[in-house]
Amino acid sequence: MRRKGVGVKSWMVVSETGPAHLEDVGKLSIMRRTGLPARDLRVLDPMLSHSSSILGRERAIVVNLEHVKAIITASEVLIINSSNPFFQTFLQDLHTRLTNQTPSPRSNDMDGKDSLQGGKGSGNGSPVRISEDSVAFHVRADSSKINAEVVTGKPAPKQLPFEFRALETCIESACRCLESETSTLEKEAYPALDELTSQLSTLNLERVRQIKSRLVALSGRVQKIADELEHLLDDDNDMAEMYLTQKLNGRLMEQASFKEGNNYEFEENDQSDESYSERFDKFPYHKLDVEELEMLLEAYFAQTNGILQRLSSLSEYVDDTEDYINIMLDDKQNQLLQVGITFNTLSMILNAGIVVVGLFGMNIHIELFDSTPRQFWATTYGTLGGCIFLFLVCLWWGKKRYLLSQ
Repeated sequence: MRRKGVGVKSWMVVSETGPAHLEDVGKLSIMRRTGLPARDLRVLDPMLSHSSSILGRERAIVVNLEHVKAIITASEVLIINSSNPFFQTFLQDLHTRLTNQTPSPRSNDMDGKDSLQGGKGSGNGSPVRISEDSVAFHVRADSSKINAEVVTGKPAPKQLPFEFRALETCIESACRCLESETSTLEKEAYPALDELTSQLSTLNLERVRQIKSRLVALSGRVQKIADELEHLLDDDNDMAEMYLTQKLNGRLMEQASFKEGNNYEFEENDQSDESYSERFDKFPYHKLDVEELEMLLEAYFAQTNGILQRLSSLSEYVDDTEDYINIMLDDKQNQLLQVGITFNTLSMILNAGIVVVGLFGMNIHIELFDSTPRQFWATTYGTLGGCIFLFLVCLWWGKKRYLLSQ
């Protein structure tokens, strides 16, 4: 059996048309293939603990959400293989979402070593080889789209780019996982809390303690995803970096214009010193409008907020149950204190009677010893009645001072 080399991991590669296959790829190959630095790949390392993150880069999007650890390019998705049960569902959803959409015109150009993601040295920013047919294909696709709009008089239905479809599937799978865990926790928590209020026991307290620990951990995970989505929504530049297809089309149009520009001379000399970024901004593909991605992220941001609201309600219910249990325990403690006061009072009164009995038990001569039995019993019953009377007086005084319950 062949062993994997150092840094080689199993990646599930999903192409733009939907098929998926396993590849054992090393870190350097991934860096050349996606143009990502090593620090971004560490975010996806299962052996390291990283918070949820979505990073937009020049040629790829790095997604680290729950069980989804993926790299999204303009033509494929590279996912770290996982044994999580939600992972297989995620792959099925991704395959369904990609196959139900018409592949973009780019899919015919992204094969072999000439692809933007696959060529050697692409990670170092080397120029990408693009055929004339690919540029012409893009122009024909755009012109046909415009013609369709002119004929029908209605705007053609806009299709989400490949990277957004893949990104939406990743976020949706993470939200579905969190929502499933939230539902499971709610089904276990509410009956356990109700049982605890009806029967206070060590077993029920332990169950509620475990539920509260899971609640705190799950709330933290959901909050991290919500914070990451909010961070992206607040920064248009980060969202603009995720338009991989738009940036690729801009490079295609730019190279086509550069090839056309080589057929004639420039009239002004200062145009030869124009920077790359200034020339790049001339193309309409790079005038990005992030509204499309913003609407996508806002939907899942609202979903994560809904999950947080459910967890917050459950947390409040737990807190209310804890308050109720504390009130019950305080009431029990007060009852025990009242019983203690009652017994201490009774003990004090009995001690007073014992003093009387002790006096009669002394080995000295008292005239009462020479009296009739009738006087002896009168003294005995008088002592007992006096103790009872003193005890009742003490109870009355305690209730009057609110030391004892009424």
